[in-house]
Amino acid sequence: MSAPHRGVTVFLTGLSGAGKSTIADALIAGLEAEGRPVTVLDGDVVRTHLSSELTFSREHRDLNIRRIGFVAGEVVKHGGTVVVAAIAPYEAAREEARELVERHGRFVLVHLATPLEVCEERDVKGLYARARAGEIPVFTGVSDPYEPPVRPELVIDTSVTPLARSVALVRAAMEGDGAPPRARGEAGAPAR
Repeated sequence: MSAPHRGVTVFLTGLSGAGKSTIADALIAGLEAEGRPVTVLDGDVVRTHLSSELTFSREHRDLNIRRIGFVAGEVVKHGGTVVVAAIAPYEAAREEARELVERHGRFVLVHLATPLEVCEERDVKGLYARARAGEIPVFTGVSDPYEPPVRPELVIDTSVTPLARSVALVRAAMEGDGAPPRARGEAGAPAR
C-alpha cells in the first residue's frame, strides 16, 4: 500500500529575468498534462491581488513572501502542489516561507543563479534600464541586494542549462525522497 500523497511547494527564486516564470510555466504545463492540479503563486500576481497595499521596502517585501509562504503551506497541508515564482531577495523571508510550508509537507527551494548580465540582456520590460537610470529607486540586483540562498535544494543557471533540462531537474527534486539533486547547471547534476 502506497503512502498518501504529500504536498510539495517548489519555490523558484532569483533575479528579475533569471527564468522563474519560464520554468514555472513549463513545469506547470507538464504537471497539469499529467492530471496533477497545481496552485500557482507568481510574485507579480500575488502583489496585484493579495499584497497590493505593500511597497517595495524590505519590511513589505518580507511580508509579501510571508503571505506567499502561508498560502503555500495551507495548500500543501491538503496534499496540494504549489509552484511559487518570486524574486524573494532576502534569505530570512525565504526561510520563513520554508518553515510555514514544512509544517505540512515538502519545500523545494530552487535558486535560479543566472548571472546579472544575462538577466539584464533578457529584460523585456526594461526594468533594469529604468533602475540604472534612477527611475526605479529600489530594484533587486541594481540598488538593492539579492541574498543567494544558503541551503537551496537545487541551483540552476538558466544561461547554461536548457529549459527542458531545468524542468527535469526541478521535477527530480520534487519527486525525490527528501534528498533532491543539487546542481549548478549541467556540471553538478547527479547521476540517477
